[in-house]
Amino acid sequence: MRKSGILMPVSALPSSTGVGELGPAAWHWIQVMEENGVKIWQILPLNPLGFGNSPYQPYSSCAGDELYISLELLKEEGLLESEVPAFREREKSVDYEAVRRFKEPYLRQAYETFSRKNGQEEQNYQEFASQKWVYEYGVFRALKDANEGKCWNEWSQEAKSWPENRTALSKEAETEAGYQMFLQYVFYTQWMQVKTLANEKGIEIMGDVPFYVGVDSVDVWAGKDNFLLDTDGRPIFIAGVPPDYFSATGQRWGNPIYDWDYMKDHGYQFWVDRIGYSSKLFDLVRIDHFRAFDTYWKIPASCPTAIEGAWIEAPGYEVLDTLQEKIPGVHLVAEDLGDLRPEVLTLKEHYHLKGMKILVFSIETSGKYAYDNAPETENTILYTGTHDNDTLMEWYGNLSKAAQRKVRRFLKKEGFCQGSVKDKLLAYTLRSNAGYAIIPAQDLLGLKKEGHMNTPGTVGSPNWEWRMPEFQKIEKELKKYKSMIVNR
Repeated sequence: MRKSGILMPVSALPSSTGVGELGPAAWHWIQVMEENGVKIWQILPLNPLGFGNSPYQPYSSCAGDELYISLELLKEEGLLESEVPAFREREKSVDYEAVRRFKEPYLRQAYETFSRKNGQEEQNYQEFASQKWVYEYGVFRALKDANEGKCWNEWSQEAKSWPENRTALSKEAETEAGYQMFLQYVFYTQWMQVKTLANEKGIEIMGDVPFYVGVDSVDVWAGKDNFLLDTDGRPIFIAGVPPDYFSATGQRWGNPIYDWDYMKDHGYQFWVDRIGYSSKLFDLVRIDHFRAFDTYWKIPASCPTAIEGAWIEAPGYEVLDTLQEKIPGVHLVAEDLGDLRPEVLTLKEHYHLKGMKILVFSIETSGKYAYDNAPETENTILYTGTHDNDTLMEWYGNLSKAAQRKVRRFLKKEGFCQGSVKDKLLAYTLRSNAGYAIIPAQDLLGLKKEGHMNTPGTVGSPNWEWRMPEFQKIEKELKKYKSMIVNR
């Protein structure tokens, strides 16, 4: 069955606190999708945002960012005493630092109230907190706070080695760890309410799992042996990609490289734990940079760019075999974009995973196809673009007049003659033979540069900041395309 989906980051949802939340606004968005026949809600990673507010450099693979906790729900549950005033409600971008400062006093107040409660809620909390990762994450955040936010490999030796030695924490650190664990419990509870509602409405949620983890993360701090690190905890080699369409010097991501030999000796448990937990949170798990299961770009940490490096083969078949054996029913999606060697597609097809195709890389504009002119099939997810591309209208507006004419001729040749260029491009996507057709919210809204989400190879503002201050326009746009969405 062919399905339509919308790529909408949780951070971009309207709310009264300047960032999307896991409360009534998310519930309303699910209702809007259901009314218009949308079957897939794709999101960006929900993990705690790290360096540059990037969801692909998180502090944890399992934890969720407390930024998305609904204060409105905390008030309804009696954990907040007073109404929360509106903050940056109509802004079209997320000021992450300002929103965190605004929300933190309310979150700490909720923790103080929760700490005085008992009964069934306490039992549910204890069950959640008994998971190994929850306490480790709480301690990690507590020690990070005590060390002025520095990366863990700059902490004292005692704090660096806490996962191995489990030394006693100060009273202040234990209290902070408890607060962080509470936040994770609330996040999980609110998120599962969102997921349950979506599933009841016939909507699947596609989560996003980065292939790598950030060096400044509980994953590395509490699992050092899984990575190629020096004795001070610094990466010996780092991840990225060589020069490509996006950057002449490549992309130097800075994530530590996995020690695949160690992982193999331990049954790839790191991956089983990571993907296993994600499969509880999401119906479909998209693996960002899937190609690294085949070969990955290994850059010496001393190199300032990603130009120097080497492609190294990874044990992809062994890892994916293990995941399928240990996590029955796991539904993976492969991000298989870019200039790939054939073995990547062979790996993907061996496990019958859906792969991605980007519309703007498929349309002829300069006498040849930019990347991908393969036909869409049931095993294809066709996107107008992703979070790393220009928006659809930004892309079209940046083309030369001659290239724009070629786009229009292409669409006319394919039988799309009615409406604006945007209408035709969306119609082409929704009427394709791809198993899934997914449209970023910004493309549905027809946004140009103001809707740009991320520019690869750059860090910080304005990346990841786009948000939608109200629902009215996107509701109108979805109704406009409803017949095509429903009749895929």
